Amino acid sequence: MHRLFAHQTLRRCAAALVLPAALVAALAAAPPGAAAPSADPLAGVVGSVAGLAGIVLPATYGPETAIVVLGYGLLPDGTMRPELGNRLHAALIQALMSPASPVIVTGGNPRNGVTEAQVMADWLNVRGVARQRLHAETEAGSTVQNAEFSARMMAALGVSEAVLITSADHMRRALDNFVAAGIPVVATMTPDVAPLWAEPYGSEK
Repeated sequence: MHRLFAHQTLRRCAAALVLPAALVAALAAAPPGAAAPSADPLAGVVGSVAGLAGIVLPATYGPETAIVVLGYGLLPDGTMRPELGNRLHAALIQALMSPASPVIVTGGNPRNGVTEAQVMADWLNVRGVARQRLHAETEAGSTVQNAEFSARMMAALGVSEAVLITSADHMRRALDNFVAAGIPVVATMTPDVAPLWAEPYGSEK
């Protein structure tokens, strides 16, 4: 039992070390000043790492699929609660795995002059998600509005489907609301199933 646990832990630690380094190497290999890479620089990296036994990676998606991340109430000073940080770690993984997908962060409820979506977009941008990929929906005050307002934004972007990211105990309700809003949800992701290698990219603050 202890040996099995040690083996699984070693595999997960390997993922925590190998994939970020490979991502950095792939991005560094891109031609400087290139307006658009001729091929996805992550494709080979993803394929290689996914081939390692015991490492499970999220599926990859293209520009027709939005990554939609649901907000969570901010602290009175406008900073994130740990729960929102956990959701963003999961979103970062999916964004890195699907570099052509737009990322919609949805949440209003401003605190200290800043909305959930603004804080979320800034967090992801600092950790490498390009600003042009990020679309902040800053008006939603409920899960129903998250779904309705995200549907409008997806239509404006010409996006046909979504990967939905929120907490595990919120997913059922969120999924029902998004389906009711007419959004085809092709996948869901929660922080509890996100690979450990996301954690070094930043704290919850």
